[in-house]
Parts: sequence; C-alpha cells; structure tokens
Amino acid sequence: MSQLKSISDQSQFSLRKNLQALNQLPRFIKEIYKVNPLLFTSNVTSRVLSALTPFATLWVGKLIIDEIVLQVNSSTKTLDHLWILVGVELAIIIFTDLINRWTSLTDSLLGDQYSIQTSVTIINKAAEVDISDLENSEFYDKLERARQQTSGRVGLLSNVLGQIQDIIVVLSLVAGLIYFSPWLIVLLLLSIFPGFVNEVKFSNSSYSLSRGWTAERRELDYLRYIGANDKTAKEIKLFNLSSFISDRFQKLSYSYYLENRKLSIRRNLFGALYAFIGTLSYYGAYVLIIYRTVIGLISIGDLTFLSGSFNRLKTRLESMFSRFTRISESALYLNDYYEFIDQKAIQKNNENLELPKKIKEGFVFEDLHFKYPEAETEVLKGVSFNIKAGEKMAFVGENGAGKSTLIKLILRFYEPTAGRILLDGIDIRRYDKAKYQEMFGVIFQDFVKYELSLRENIAVGKIAYIDDEKKILAASDMSLAKEVIDDVPEGLSQKLGKRFAKGLELSGGQWQKIALARAYMKDAPVLILDEPTSALDARAEYEAFQRFIGLTEGKTSIIISHRFSTVRMADRILVLKNGLISEIGTHEELLQNADTYKELFELQAAGYQ
Repeated sequence: MSQLKSISDQSQFSLRKNLQALNQLPRFIKEIYKVNPLLFTSNVTSRVLSALTPFATLWVGKLIIDEIVLQVNSSTKTLDHLWILVGVELAIIIFTDLINRWTSLTDSLLGDQYSIQTSVTIINKAAEVDISDLENSEFYDKLERARQQTSGRVGLLSNVLGQIQDIIVVLSLVAGLIYFSPWLIVLLLLSIFPGFVNEVKFSNSSYSLSRGWTAERRELDYLRYIGANDKTAKEIKLFNLSSFISDRFQKLSYSYYLENRKLSIRRNLFGALYAFIGTLSYYGAYVLIIYRTVIGLISIGDLTFLSGSFNRLKTRLESMFSRFTRISESALYLNDYYEFIDQKAIQKNNENLELPKKIKEGFVFEDLHFKYPEAETEVLKGVSFNIKAGEKMAFVGENGAGKSTLIKLILRFYEPTAGRILLDGIDIRRYDKAKYQEMFGVIFQDFVKYELSLRENIAVGKIAYIDDEKKILAASDMSLAKEVIDDVPEGLSQKLGKRFAKGLELSGGQWQKIALARAYMKDAPVLILDEPTSALDARAEYEAFQRFIGLTEGKTSIIISHRFSTVRMADRILVLKNGLISEIGTHEELLQNADTYKELFELQAAGYQ
C-alpha cells in the first residue's frame, strides 16, 4: 500500500498557481466554441442580455417607488405613468425568466457535447501512446487525473460563462452605487474580500490533497471492482477474501477521510470568521444608507435602489469570488487534462519507409537485448536468430524465459534496449509503426473478452469488415467458432458476458475459438499465436491446428505454446532459457539433443503414460 499522505506533505499551491492555471481558459473556451459555434454564440448572447436585467429591474423599481410617493403626496392622482412603469417591470421579469431558461438549456446542451468530445479525446489519446506507457503507473496517474474531472469540466464551462455574465451585472450596479455614494464600494469590498482569500487558500489545499492521492484513489476503485464483480466472485468466495478486501478498502478510504476532514474543519472555521467580518461591513453600509435617507439626502426610491443594489452586489460578488475559486480549482484539473492529451508519443528512428508488398527474406534478430523500464535485470540477453519468409516458427521455454517479450519487440510495443530486428534487411524502426503493425494478425494469451455482440467480438480482428457477414462466417469456420455461433440463441447478434441484459457467458474454449477467428479476420502476411489453444480440448486443438497449417501456407507465422503436440507442427522450434537461445531446430533435431527441449518434451509425455 502506498505511503499515506497528509495535507502538509502535498505540493504547496498559491494564488499565483491559480492564476497560472487560468492561462488554459482561452484554449478551453475555444474548444467549447468549436463544439457548436451557433449554440455557444447563442448562450453568450443570452447571458449578456440577462446581465443587464438586474440593474434595469432595480432602476424601474426605484422609479415606481418615487412615483408612488409622488402620487401619495399629490392632491391630483394621475396613475398612467405608474402603470406604465409597472408594465415595464413585469416585461423585464418575464424576459429575465425566459432568457435564463434558454441560458440553462444551452449550458446543458453545450456541456453534454463537450463532455462527449473530451471523453473521445482521452480514449483516442490512450490509443496513441506506446504499450510501455500503458504499463507504467505514472502514466495511469495522469490518465486518472485526466478522466477525473470530466463532469467538472462541464461545470467549468457554466462557471466561466456565468462569471462573465456576473461581471457585467456588477459593473452596472457599481456604476449606480458610485453615482450615489462611493463609500459604499469600500464597505462592500470589506464585506467580501476576506472570504474570497479564504476560499482561494483552501481550494488550493483541496486540489493538492486530491492530486497527491491519485494512486490511492485508483487503488480504491480497484478494490471496489474486485470486491463486487462476477469475474472475481468465485475466488473471493472460495478464499473468503471479502473481509480482507473490505478491511483494506476501509482502512485506505478512512485515511483519506481523516485528511479531508481536517481540511474541511479548518476551511469552515476560517470561513465563519470571515463571514462575521463581512456581515458587520454589510450592516455598516446598510446603516449609512438609512441615515442618508432619514436626513433627506436621498429619496425613498433611492433608498430602495441602493439597498437593493448593495444587497445584490454583495451576493453577486460573493458568488463571483466563490466561483473564481471553483474556476481556478477546475483550471488546475484542466491543466491535468491538457498535460495528458498534449504528451507526445516518442517515435524512435521512424523514417516512414515503404513496407515490402510481400515479405521476401523474413525477419533477422541481431544481438537483441531488452530490459523493462525500471527493471534491474534483462529479460533478453543477446538473442540472435532468423525467421524465414513463409516459415512457421515456434517459441518454447519455461515461464519468464522471454517468449512473450520477443513478441512485444517484433510488434514494436517496445523498442530493444540494444540490438535490432530486421525485416527484409531493414531495421523495423525505420518503418511507419502503424502500417508495420498492420502486417500482423495476432491472438494473445490474455486476449480480451469484449462484452459486446458475438459479431463485434470476431470483427475486432479487422473492424472495417464488421458488416461483412460472409467474411465473419468464413473466419469463424476456420477457427471452429462457427460451432459457437450455431449454439447460442441469437447467433452473431448474441450479446456476450454478464455485464449487460441478455448477455451470455461462454466457456473458456468457446472464447478461445472466437479469439482465433479474430486472427483469421485479418488477411495478414504474418500470424502470431500466443498459447492459442490452451482452453481447447484435445480434439478441437488438433482440428484447429490442422486448419491453421493449411491456412498459413505461404505466410510467416510464430507460435508460442507449452503443448508439444502443437509445437511439433512448426518448421523450426526456438528454445529460450533465461533470456538466451538454448536450442533451435526441428522437432526431430531437438529430440536428438539431451537439452531443455527434450527434457520438457519427456516431462509432458510422461503425463500421458
């Protein structure tokens, strides 16, 4: 478990940090505008119009009061002008309600569209980065912070536009106060500024705490997942792990609760003190307005306007300062989002050379070394061999020998620490990575069981053919997945997995046949099968490989398997041991050596005697 963090351990953020984070707002607003220019323009226009209504309402109210006083003291009552003013006030109130409803609607629509766009951007960005990044915990912390505030960014949109609207309101009301009594502005600032400073200070602390606990929050999410999930339920029940998981979750989450509680208590105590100071300042201004009215310096209508303006100004400014802290805090999270999507995928030695239309010579591995990031020992320690064009090569070795690592290097998920891999005499790093990877049809040992339809599960092998039923059925026939299609109630439309309604869970062997079909969906010149038949029974395995041998005629293929009945079908077998090549040759040749292959073969054969 990660070391627990206290507030004092977090990075210290200041008002300067908040202001720096606001530099991202122009980019943010530009992105929102691009989502829907018409809707954005309409939203801003409605906010500007709405911002003018508070001053107009108060001013018309002042005129109404003054007109009432005038009529009360007049011997001749003329009410026409009074009714006109009342009608104007009614029209302003109705207009305000309508325009505010429209603003709320456009806020919601813009927010939904921007939320969709940012989620898509995060998914696409995750697809761009290297596998080495996806296997790095620091990358996942960045990804978590980018994902974390998706809803917060929607709120930021409303807050930013609302802040602009309130600035217009405040400017119009301030102009009225200055006209009557500039001293009211000083008292107004005294009533709200201390609270603003408090909010800024503690919003920084809140962000600091949240950022510092990113890894722990990811662990909490993982504990929630394994504690209540159909994939883990069998072992959780069998090994009686529920108490272990719930206790671990409770301990970690309670530690976070204690830190957050400490922050919340301090925030509220200081907030209460500053609110008290603000209230005294507010009532000082209120007393000043009443006094000036009593001594006849201003009218009853002016009293109504000033008290209403001061009250609304205080409310609006408090709202603005409070919103500023929310905006600046959200902008800090916005920085996390942009930090994630702006990171560049490193393209090493990528010259975008044209790939060969047909592989002529094959692959050559020259003194290949590899060590995983932050690992101390090498997985591969100087491996040299070749795979001829059209050859079926098998990789054999005990767990950890380096078989799957070799596949990752061939597919350019990682780059070698030293040495190189050549394709037809050219270093594979000189080819465009995406086009190079298109050459391979692969089924991994840990293939994904997508909880989508059966059609989609097969079509992911070449998603462009998702509507080509003929090709999907042909791939299914090659992999024996046709039997699965015929067995399920809804055929290719059958939902798989138990996550969604009407989903059907398959056996391990059925899933593996579907995964094999994915490899056949792609008419790739190179096929890689990593433990492709481990879940199949002996008859199905034999039939699947008979078909595989026929279908890969003329193609280069690599097989990783612990089953020697499978391995012996390869043209040559490469035996890895402790990151080095122990042997290489045909099945018959290797049995002549008293070495690793013969030992493993005899151990497995003994199990069938």
